[in-house]
Amino acid sequence: MPDAHASPHPSPPARLVPLLALACGSSVATVYFSQPLLVTLGERFAIGSGLLGAIVTVTQLGYAVGLLALVPLGDLLNHRRLVTGQLGLLALALLAAGLAPGVAALLGALAVVGLLAVVAQTMVAAAAALTPPARRGRAVGTVTGGIVTGILLARAAAGVLADLAGWRAVYLVSAGATAVLAVLLRRVLPPGKPSAGVPRPSYGRLVASTVTLFARQPLLRVRGALALLVFAAFSTLWSGVAQPLSSPPWSLSHTAIGAFGLAGAAGAVAAGVAGRWNDRGYAQRTTGAGLALLTLSWIPLALTGQSLWALAAGAVLLDFAVQAVHVTNQTLIHAVRPDAGSRIIGGYMVFYSAGSSLGALGSSLAYATAGWPAVTALGATFSLAALLLWATTRHAGNPPLMHQPNKG
Repeated sequence: MPDAHASPHPSPPARLVPLLALACGSSVATVYFSQPLLVTLGERFAIGSGLLGAIVTVTQLGYAVGLLALVPLGDLLNHRRLVTGQLGLLALALLAAGLAPGVAALLGALAVVGLLAVVAQTMVAAAAALTPPARRGRAVGTVTGGIVTGILLARAAAGVLADLAGWRAVYLVSAGATAVLAVLLRRVLPPGKPSAGVPRPSYGRLVASTVTLFARQPLLRVRGALALLVFAAFSTLWSGVAQPLSSPPWSLSHTAIGAFGLAGAAGAVAAGVAGRWNDRGYAQRTTGAGLALLTLSWIPLALTGQSLWALAAGAVLLDFAVQAVHVTNQTLIHAVRPDAGSRIIGGYMVFYSAGSSLGALGSSLAYATAGWPAVTALGATFSLAALLLWATTRHAGNPPLMHQPNKG
């Protein structure tokens, strides 16, 4: 997906991809800050245990709207202006969340945080657009690795800050960090120049074309459905695990609960490995192995009530599997229409957001109904459904523009 203001395959500045990875991680972390804080937020704002998932869901709904309304702008506007502008507004939304006086203000601010946090996907598309095809998988893997790291550190950092200075500090500190990153990226992102003689579609047509792309391309629909199921499983774990960890026999602090996110650090490794495998043409093999691993991860996760080591092991397996599939998905779908990369990634991430919302609501309701066994059964069901979907559709709509032939 070339930027409307850039050459098709420019060589990015050496520090750009790492900085984009850092900014992506910081931005996407804002969506996950609430997960280790759910019990505290429920007590502070008098939200029942069965409705705690709504805190995550409202952020994900904002995220879904942003994916359709904001990410397609990456195919229309200059990347530097779009990315830095969204980061500045995100900093203001985080400030509002940190200062929220009541539940309505909090949920409203978190919805806007979700809306603007989609800048992470704009940056993924920018990294793909600014990298030659032969190295695109690696660049996407690096930036996605930053996203994975951000998700992991979000839980740990939120837990530590909440224990040290209260839950509001989590959002206030993030607001400051986001503003700093906006300034740094303003200096590093190529300014771009208007392309003479290149027609530019209207914003309305650009957004509508996202739906058209998915309607016409089987690969996009299949990979979107996989994303929905995979991230439903992911959200089932991380939106639900705070409740058993906060209760006897564990009764852990915010810091300890957040630290379990670090057990999934293998996800960051998986992103880079999957990127290299995709560059070699092993997309289908990576997908199948990842989904099988995702399904198996629920075996140790089911033992969370008896062993924290089992939770840590299951988290490693789950995060590794999720990110391997996620990077593979993004690399494959970008190859379908590189000139529409922002719209394709935005549309794909709508499925991601829908799955995350489904998992968050489902896990809180399952836990309120039948405890942790019901949560693990739900997550395993999502995972097995994804594996079966891949097995029955693996040959549907191979991408036409892959750098190397798909060997899987």
